Amino acid sequence: MSAARLELRSLAASRGPVTLFRDVSFALVPGELAAVRGPNGSGKTTLLRCAAGLTHPDAGEVARVGDLLFAGHLPGIKDDLTALENLAFALRMRGLVPGDAAILSALERAGLAARRHVPARRLSAGQRRRIGLARLALDPAALWILDEPLAALDAEGESMLGALLESHAGRGGIALVATHHPLPVAGVAVRDIALRP
Repeated sequence: MSAARLELRSLAASRGPVTLFRDVSFALVPGELAAVRGPNGSGKTTLLRCAAGLTHPDAGEVARVGDLLFAGHLPGIKDDLTALENLAFALRMRGLVPGDAAILSALERAGLAARRHVPARRLSAGQRRRIGLARLALDPAALWILDEPLAALDAEGESMLGALLESHAGRGGIALVATHHPLPVAGVAVRDIALRP
């Protein structure tokens, strides 16, 4: 994994006449996890989209070093594709072809091996989220930006996400995560970034 870095300098963003946040500055270095917190409407998703280069801030700069994986607050999967097809497609979109055995192993770890041939429309919200967990397990990106990854996950899914985050940090990766809940990690410090309207 190449060295990663994410720095936001004096970032500001608004929605219409409403200022979401201003003067947000921080830098994350290899092995660091950060949780963006704030009430609904405070700009958590906008901040993550700015950090990922998907939205332009009103002011400030973003500097990124390292391959980026962005996962939005929606699962981002196709209803007509199976769990296996969704995972393979998401990886191919990133130029990754880990092979059938690795894909099946990741689905098994995510608790989806028995449902790998089921169309996504017939999976529960939590099972759809687990496709994303399998994707995290196979994507070598150094910089993860995750928007509400705990949504719809049960305790076992939360534990799996925590293990993935711990492993990612242990390899020198960076994760910036928008969440209303504590990140389920042990032994890894999590920096809190608070947004207030």
